[in-house]
Amino acid sequence: MNLKSNNVRIIDFGLLLAVAAVVCQIGFCSESPKAMKLGGLRNTVQNSLEIDDIGRFAVQEHNKNQNSLIEFGRVVDAKEQLVAGKMYHLTVEAVDGGQNKTYEARVWVKPWMNFKQLQEFKEVDDNHPITSSALGVERGH
Repeated sequence: MNLKSNNVRIIDFGLLLAVAAVVCQIGFCSESPKAMKLGGLRNTVQNSLEIDDIGRFAVQEHNKNQNSLIEFGRVVDAKEQLVAGKMYHLTVEAVDGGQNKTYEARVWVKPWMNFKQLQEFKEVDDNHPITSSALGVERGH
């Protein structure tokens, strides 16, 4: 009788494993699309007051750090990344020496700590269009 009950337990356990495998295979155990995006970049509204303020902050911090006189124009594109707070990836139009220029800025924000820090600010090189050689494409390949 003991041998028979052990066989039943093994069969029950085997069925349980088979059902679990099927459930996971059809997606009930897979990550949701939202969960998979944690840490990834996602678009955000670039014409909001908050994004505008972060763009202005980026230009002001760059001016302070580099002793520049760039004038903020507008945020052209904005993406956010969930980190310990949020990392904003902005494309900003500004005026430098009377010329309109485009810059990319990264600003780290932790609102609960009243923390905002410019991580990167660089000019986008609009004078060099992307060519096939810049992409590593060779003829005949």
